[in-house]
Amino acid sequence: MSNRLKDKVAIVVGAGSIGPGWGNGKAAAVAFAREGAKVLCADINPAAAEETATIIMGGGGEAFAIKADVTRDADVRAMVNACRRTYGRIDILDNNVGIAEVGGVVELPEAEWDRVMAVNLKSAFLTMKHVIPVMEEQGGGSIINISSIAAIRYTGVPYATYYASKAALSHLTRTTAVQYAPKKIRVNAILPGLMETPMVEKAAGLAQSYAGGDVEEMWRVRAKQVPMGFGGNAWDVAHAAVYLASDESRYVTGIELVVDGGITLKYS
Repeated sequence: MSNRLKDKVAIVVGAGSIGPGWGNGKAAAVAFAREGAKVLCADINPAAAEETATIIMGGGGEAFAIKADVTRDADVRAMVNACRRTYGRIDILDNNVGIAEVGGVVELPEAEWDRVMAVNLKSAFLTMKHVIPVMEEQGGGSIINISSIAAIRYTGVPYATYYASKAALSHLTRTTAVQYAPKKIRVNAILPGLMETPMVEKAAGLAQSYAGGDVEEMWRVRAKQVPMGFGGNAWDVAHAAVYLASDESRYVTGIELVVDGGITLKYS
């Protein structure tokens, strides 16, 4: 621990993992705590949030878990209020929730479009809506939205909702960054590439699209696309998030920090 986030309080949305291993939110929450932050671990799955908080506390950090469906305004309000009651402030908001459903505009049912947009985009709108006033009162803060290289590239898989929602999230990040820069609230996005996380493994249709349903083969196929020759993991995203959460990035706002092993330089 180097205490890069000492005395800071972080809310990590999507702090649990959908399956065994490390998702981006779970790794970010633990990484923040290891750098000295107090962490509220929020997830729609309370057991998953509790697991992350337990890992943090087992390592000597401070954390607590809360169940929150961040597509619901009431849940977001409750989450923010719980953080303020417990820790008194909010310095960092890390938005990690996201789902990917395979299907182009013709194939997708309208209900799936609405669901993905709510999880991937509305969630960030609601969390920023309720956290930014707190940060304004404090005199600043850092918001990190986990977008995707799918916001800027076609990745070879037809999932229109994922492309559209992540592109919108990236632009919402940029425009919100400009609006609140005078308040010393920084808003940045991380764009992970072809990561090996439980969310990707469990996403309906992805393994089928890449490798006929064979998850291990999907990892191999994806890794071959990457100039560096391997897929990234949640810790690659978490380390980027620590930088954006810390005062080291005090003059950085509105960026899209691509963490992708170089694949967007040559996408094919």
